[in-house]
Amino acid sequence: MLPTVAIVGRPNVGKSTLFNRLVGKKLALVDDQPGVTRDRREGQANLLGVDFTIIDTAGYEDEDPHTLPGRMRMQTQAAIETADVALFLIDARAGITPLDEEIARWLRESPAPVVLVANKAEGRQGDDGVMEAFSLGLGDPVPFSAEHGQGLADLFQALLPFIDREDEEEEDEGELNESDLEAAPLKLAIVGRPNAGKSTLINRLLGENRLLTGPEAGITRDSIAVDWSWTSPDGLERPVRLIDTAGMRKRAKVQDKLEKLAVSDGLNAVNFAEVVVLLLDATRGLEAQDLRIADKVLEEGRALVIALNKWDTVENGSALYQGIKQALADGLAQVRGVPIMTVSGATGKGLDDLIRVAFDTRTAWSQRVSTGILNRWFERALEANPPPAPGGKRIKLRYITQNKTRPPTFVLFGTRLDDLPESYRRYLVNGIRKELGFGAVPVRLTLRSAKNPYASK
Repeated sequence: MLPTVAIVGRPNVGKSTLFNRLVGKKLALVDDQPGVTRDRREGQANLLGVDFTIIDTAGYEDEDPHTLPGRMRMQTQAAIETADVALFLIDARAGITPLDEEIARWLRESPAPVVLVANKAEGRQGDDGVMEAFSLGLGDPVPFSAEHGQGLADLFQALLPFIDREDEEEEDEGELNESDLEAAPLKLAIVGRPNAGKSTLINRLLGENRLLTGPEAGITRDSIAVDWSWTSPDGLERPVRLIDTAGMRKRAKVQDKLEKLAVSDGLNAVNFAEVVVLLLDATRGLEAQDLRIADKVLEEGRALVIALNKWDTVENGSALYQGIKQALADGLAQVRGVPIMTVSGATGKGLDDLIRVAFDTRTAWSQRVSTGILNRWFERALEANPPPAPGGKRIKLRYITQNKTRPPTFVLFGTRLDDLPESYRRYLVNGIRKELGFGAVPVRLTLRSAKNPYASK
């Protein structure tokens, strides 16, 4: 396990900017307004050759625990309890505030060692704030600029005693075979409209309040990835990387800059996932926005599973289920038979079945069919339904091969393929899904005609 560093501080002192600087990517949302980060977010950081896990936390606010800021503070406190060291950020240009002093008192009582960082110290405008920071009683402050990367060497020296594990014995290095699908973590993203219960469902799976939840819509902003282990019915431990995303509203309703950034971040998370669970609020049924999200997932080539959440509160569930199933069949004509699961994030009902189906779906999404088996199916498909002959000219389909997995992608070779109707293409794709075990995963079929050597003569 890598050492863990948690970044704490009041809102808008530059915690997410520092997080992005250390992980080397713009993973955390950054904006001038305070309170952008709400959940704690983890990333793999490297500072001058030393690797560690970095945690970005919500801005610490002294509010009632039942309010949204209060629940955000509880998430920050949970991060500190598991960290090897805390990076306490202050704004050197603003100087020490009463809230900084409150956080310092709390950190002095916490079990984690603290490194005090005076951020925004570039130039001379932060000199007074750096001197004030000595009054917090947390040792010498490290002058730093997360925006410009100034002070990295000093930060490295301050952190090194807590994160350098070079002398420790490395265990299990190279034991994990990354090509083994069964051993590789399932990358599972949870998407849906605001307030569908995505964070609540993940918390139930984890068995802890890892993600911030509440009745307010749009609490989640960053896409949060959490590593977890699921115990299958046969007793095997299966690794899962759960990805919680921001609620996705209809584009016309998304006016706020932060919400636009959050939705964009969620769509990026879909690209990194293997299987995407579209979570619907069963009490609200299926809406047009749900179909738009599903279509986007399939367009990106990800495997899709539909989950009807809050099923424990639904009345006349059978009729509702059949209605949603029919609406999905009509709205997602390009992929029929997408798994539809009934779950409850509040009670945990159906969650084991959901994860099992997600693993099975990944297996179908990742499989490769040999050219021999594929072409024997292809010959049967052509015999059962020969391609049309538009204008009396025959379209000749020669053979088919699978050139990619994840998503499964096939190349069809023949002549006059530009005249092949879309309906016949769908016939072949549906046959591949049904006859070759790909189920409802997205299948891509590209057409490739042989070059005519006399075409230019």
